[in-house]
Amino acid sequence: MKRILYFVPVLLLLLSVSGCGETAQNQGVTRTSYMLDTVINITLYGGEEANNEELLTQTMEEINRLENLLSVERAGSDLDRLAKAAGLDWVEISPECEEVLTKAKEYWTLSGGYFDVTTGPLIDLWNIRDGTGHYPTEEELSNTMPLVSSEWLLVEDGRAFLSHQGMKANLGAIAKGYIADKVKEFLLERGVEHAIIDLGRNILLINGRPDGTNFRIGVQDPFDTEGSARYVLSATGKSVVTAGVYERYFMYEGVRYHHIMDPFTGFPANRGLASVTIVSDNSAQGDALTTTCLLLGPEDGLALVESIPGVEGLFIGEDGEEWFSSGFEAYLAE
Repeated sequence: MKRILYFVPVLLLLLSVSGCGETAQNQGVTRTSYMLDTVINITLYGGEEANNEELLTQTMEEINRLENLLSVERAGSDLDRLAKAAGLDWVEISPECEEVLTKAKEYWTLSGGYFDVTTGPLIDLWNIRDGTGHYPTEEELSNTMPLVSSEWLLVEDGRAFLSHQGMKANLGAIAKGYIADKVKEFLLERGVEHAIIDLGRNILLINGRPDGTNFRIGVQDPFDTEGSARYVLSATGKSVVTAGVYERYFMYEGVRYHHIMDPFTGFPANRGLASVTIVSDNSAQGDALTTTCLLLGPEDGLALVESIPGVEGLFIGEDGEEWFSSGFEAYLAE
């Protein structure tokens, strides 16, 4: 699902998974897999190890089921069928797809149009992956931009419609967060009380560690090597999502062009931010807000974060400058 999600497989540092002084109570059972086109780790604490292993297998199957619904790259998925029927007919979709598309429309409104999942044609046009990409001509952009607007994405009563042929919904800015939230629901329904759901740069916690302490999560330094933490956060039951312009890009005539598309210009966002980290209660929200804030820039992005109860953010500029929301520092580990 990497082509939809547009995150490289660089994990946030989960400093709580192992380390000196780890007690038996805090040693969980972890399953690692390559899914959603990234490396994911699910760690469960408590219960019998055999039961946890079986539950981990079921959890991976659930993630695969959701990917099959929400990946536009998966033949026959809800998003694939929606794109193929664009401008022609309504498409019946799953409850999960209806829920995430509805959320996407809400964030489109909240962001003033900057968060837009109908940028699929732009993502395809630029085709940025693994250091390669396509710098579009003016004609290509002029032909593509009329296909981008969530105003023309209609969702109602278990079905959806893209009103113009050639439109494509790409859930890269919200799908991993949504899947993380669904996995948390899945595990809570099965009695899990302590867990780490790690879908690349989307971390979602179920409570804290079994001994009552918080989990510790590293935030990737956008200017350092993969796995280098700029800050370590301490949290319980929270979502921590990081997105950055350094994650996927290509060079063209000496300029770096990254994967986060501005739906108003047709070009990658250019607001001076290298990365945004959002701490919130659910991961779909954090996922959507990281992308939105990268598009809005530090001033407007920070204002948006401050306007939403229970949400905190860390903004790191391309020049290294930092901005914290009013309550973010409370999550910094001592």
